[in-house]
Amino acid sequence: MAEDEHEEDDVVRPRPFWSGVIAFGLVSLPVSLFPAVRGKRLSLKMVDDSGTPLSRRYFCEHEQKVLSSDDIVRGYKADEHRYVVVEDKELEELAPEKSQEIDLKRFVPLDEIDPIYFERAYFLVPDGDVTKAYRLLAKSMEDEERAGIATFVMRGKEYLVAIMAERGILRAETLRFHDEVRSPEDIGLPTKKKPAKDAVTRMQKAMKALTEKKLDQDALVDRYTHQVLETVKKKIKTGKDIIKAPEEEAAEYATGDNVIDLMQVLKERLQGKSPAAEDRTVEEHEKKPARKKNHGDGKKHPAGASSKPASLEDVTRDELYERAKELHIPGRSSMSKKQLMDAIRKH
Repeated sequence: MAEDEHEEDDVVRPRPFWSGVIAFGLVSLPVSLFPAVRGKRLSLKMVDDSGTPLSRRYFCEHEQKVLSSDDIVRGYKADEHRYVVVEDKELEELAPEKSQEIDLKRFVPLDEIDPIYFERAYFLVPDGDVTKAYRLLAKSMEDEERAGIATFVMRGKEYLVAIMAERGILRAETLRFHDEVRSPEDIGLPTKKKPAKDAVTRMQKAMKALTEKKLDQDALVDRYTHQVLETVKKKIKTGKDIIKAPEEEAAEYATGDNVIDLMQVLKERLQGKSPAAEDRTVEEHEKKPARKKNHGDGKKHPAGASSKPASLEDVTRDELYERAKELHIPGRSSMSKKQLMDAIRKH
């Protein structure tokens, strides 16, 4: 086998968070939404002195007991002594209607969007044979220095996004809503006063001495994380402070060394290659009508129940939540992935 084929095996193709279409006017452009940022490299888990991973529990101070998910309800604090209970069913009824459309409402100049509104970055990758239309939209937006403002629904929540183009690629930034952003007056910044001209000159001179033409990527290194990881590697090499987790927990928390190559996905899509079958998202799964399965016991089991409980390990928490929703499992909103799996298997 060729060396590049070995390298291909070490690459994990990222799965999109969402798939649908960008729609405005007569244009309908199928795209997938991929996160533009990676998760934190440093993850320190809480374990006991025997290496068993710990889990968080809700504890009632009044009754001095640990609560199960069935004992917990959601409450909005009305005043110091009262809470308004909001049921899961009520939240589900108020959730926005599922949609596979990014509704592009308007275009605005790029410099009109204050970066303080940016929340999380994504890449918009073309789906199917739409490369020409994708490139046309990206070039037009980039040449005109415009951002598209749109709304879309992802995982039961409506988002406001700014769609921007850079180097022929469309990127989406989810935006904070206006009431989430503080103004200078909110935090008591002093009233603006005109500084002395000579003080401004000195400041500009000091800035010029430190000015560089480009941002050095080495300046964006997380040195603390790097130092902690180096400490961990030394301990692994010397065998110091190593505790062995029980086999079951060790398997559950195991992670692979494969590299997620989003840029390879972008390259393939822009070359007109069709997306891989494994790139289906939770939303695509939800669009398909659930089928009732006969599990060999003569009974019709509810949609979402699996004849192979082990397969639940391979799906996301959001997919497990949807199954729990179909099974009407109470308290599902506050459950962890493991709790959802246990509840579905028990049901």
